[in-house]
Amino acid sequence: MKESGMKICRIRMFESYMRDDSGGWDFSLFDRAFKLAEKYNIKILATLFPRTGKNDIGGYKFPKNDDVYRSLLDYIQRVVMHFKSYSSLYGWVLVNEPGLGGNIPYGDFTEKKLEMWRKEYVPESGKRAGYPLLIDLIDQRFLLDYNTWFLELLADEVRKYDSGTHIHENNHDIFKNCAEYDFPRWCTFLNSLGGSAHPSWHFGFFERDEYALAMSANSEILRSGAYAIPWFMTEIQGGNNTYSGYKPFCPTKEEIEQWLWIIIGSGGKGGIFWSLNPRASGLEAGEWALLDFQNKPTDRVEAIKEVAEAIDANRDFLSSAYVSEPGISVLYVRESLWAESKMVIKSPVSYEGRMIGGVMKSALSFFELFTCMGLNPSLKEFAEFDFSKADYSGETIILSHQIALPTTYCRQLEWFVSRGGKLIVDGLTGFFDENMINTMKTEFPFQKLFGANISEFKAIGNLFELKNDRGLSLPAHLWQGLLSVNTAKVVFETDNKVLAVRNHYGEGEVLWIPSLVGLGARLSKNYEPLYRLMKNEIKNRYPFELKGFYPGLILKVLRSGNSYMTVFVNKSGKDIRLKWKTDLKPVRMVYPENSILKGSKTLFIPSEATLVIEWQ
Repeated sequence: MKESGMKICRIRMFESYMRDDSGGWDFSLFDRAFKLAEKYNIKILATLFPRTGKNDIGGYKFPKNDDVYRSLLDYIQRVVMHFKSYSSLYGWVLVNEPGLGGNIPYGDFTEKKLEMWRKEYVPESGKRAGYPLLIDLIDQRFLLDYNTWFLELLADEVRKYDSGTHIHENNHDIFKNCAEYDFPRWCTFLNSLGGSAHPSWHFGFFERDEYALAMSANSEILRSGAYAIPWFMTEIQGGNNTYSGYKPFCPTKEEIEQWLWIIIGSGGKGGIFWSLNPRASGLEAGEWALLDFQNKPTDRVEAIKEVAEAIDANRDFLSSAYVSEPGISVLYVRESLWAESKMVIKSPVSYEGRMIGGVMKSALSFFELFTCMGLNPSLKEFAEFDFSKADYSGETIILSHQIALPTTYCRQLEWFVSRGGKLIVDGLTGFFDENMINTMKTEFPFQKLFGANISEFKAIGNLFELKNDRGLSLPAHLWQGLLSVNTAKVVFETDNKVLAVRNHYGEGEVLWIPSLVGLGARLSKNYEPLYRLMKNEIKNRYPFELKGFYPGLILKVLRSGNSYMTVFVNKSGKDIRLKWKTDLKPVRMVYPENSILKGSKTLFIPSEATLVIEWQ
C-alpha cells in the first residue's frame, strides 16, 4: 500500500474474529494490522461489524431484539476502548452500508421503535380537498427517521469512549436507496460522508460503458449530501467478480483511473478500494482484489499509484479547490421514489416509466444529457437545494418525471422562478402530492407557476415522437400529456393538441413538457434532438464552451483562485477531437504526466483516456 500511494485503508472490525463462543475476547489479529499500519504510516478507517450470520457479507443494519442491541453496545465499548489509542486509527464507520431498499426490517427492536415513532408522528390531514387518503407513505417516512436515529445513536455511543474521533458513514446502492438517506441530518453528527460504488452490485441502471457516468452521478449525489463536510468514496470495486455481484466484471486499469479522477473532480477527497486482497471463503471468496493470488500487484494497482502520485504533486491546488458549477441542478424527490414503489404492480408488459427505477432513470437521463454537453450538473434531493437566495439568474432546475411533489414545494419553486431561475419539467412530474392524491383532479397547486394544467395523459407506446413546427422531433416514452393552457405560451402543438408550454413568472420562466422526453432519449439512445432543444435553454456559467455534442464525454471542473483544473474522460468508444471556446490558457498537463499539451482550442482525447489539465 505504501509503495502504491495508498495512505488509508478500511478494515471491518469483525466481532466474530475477536470474540469466541465462550465470550472471551482476543484482539491480537487486529492489533497486528494496526501496528503494521503505524509502521508504514497508513491510516485505518475502522468499520464496526458486530457478529452476524456466516453468510451475511454486508452485516445487519439494525439489531433484531434487545439482546442483540445490548451485545452491540458491549461490542462498541470493547472495540473502541481497545483501539482508540493507536495512532494509525483515522476514524470509525458506524454501520457498513445502511439502506434496505425501502423495506422495514421487522423484529422486536424495530417494532418497538415503530410504535414509539407512531405516537410522536403527526399525520397529514385525513382528507385533501374532500378526498380520503387511501395510500400512505408512513413506512417510508419511518425508515427515513429510523436510519438517522440509529446512526446518531451509534455516533454518540462511539464518542462516549473516543470523544475526539472522526465519524464516517458509507451508504450504498445510491440510485435505489437514496430516498431513505437524510443526508442533511446525517451531517450534524458525521465528520465525513461516504458511499460504496461497486458497479457489479450498484450500477444496475447502467451498461458497462456507462459505469464512469454512474460514478459521476453517484459522486454528485454524495457531494450534495455532504454539503459542508468532506466526502470520499468509502468503497470502490477493486477487482474481479466470479459469483458475487449482479453483473460480474473486472475493472480495467483505465476504469480505475477514470473513477478516481471523477471522484476528485467531483470534490471528493479520495477513495478506498474493496479490496486489497481476496477473502479465502464465503460468497466473495477469491474475488474483488487488487492483488493477484500470489499477492503481487495487478495493473489496477499501478493505475492507483500513478493517480496518487499526480494528486500528491498537485496537493496545493487540490487542497483549496472547489467544484465549479454551471448552475444546473437535476433534482430527485424522495416522495416520488416512495410513490413509485407503492404504485408498481406486476405486469406482462414492461415499460421503464412505470417500473421501479423510472423516477431515478428520468433524472439520470437529464444528468447524462448535460454531461455530454460538457456541463457538470449537480444531482441532489429536492430538500438539499438552497432556496434561500435572492437571485437565481442563470440557474436552472430540472424536475424529470418526479411523480409526487409535496404541495409545500410549490412556494419554493415559485420563489426560485420569480427570482430569475428557469424550471424545466417533464413527464408526470407533480401527478401526486405527498399523500398520493392526484393533483390534476384536486386543484393543481402548480397551475399558476406552470401557466397550464393537464387535460389528460394518454398511454401511447414505448417510444413515440413529440414534434413541433420547427422540425424538432423528440423521442418520448409511454405517456403523452395534453395541456389546458392558462397564461403559458405554446411550444409544441399537434392537431390542435398542446403538448408543451413556456410560462414567464416574475423574472424567470418554466418550460413544461408533460411527456417523458428525458427517458425517451435514454431508451432510444438518441440525445441529439433533446440537446438541440436544451442548448438554447441553458446559460453556461463556465469560462469555456464546448462546440458540439459529445456522447460518452465526462467533464469535471475544479477551481482554486484564478486557476481551473479540468478532468476529461472519454467513454465514447472512439477517439474524440474536442472543440471549445475559452479565453483560458493551458498551463500544463496534470495527468498523464508524460502527455504533451498542444493549443487550447482543440483537444485530442483517445478512447478510454483520462486527461487532467490546469488552466489560467
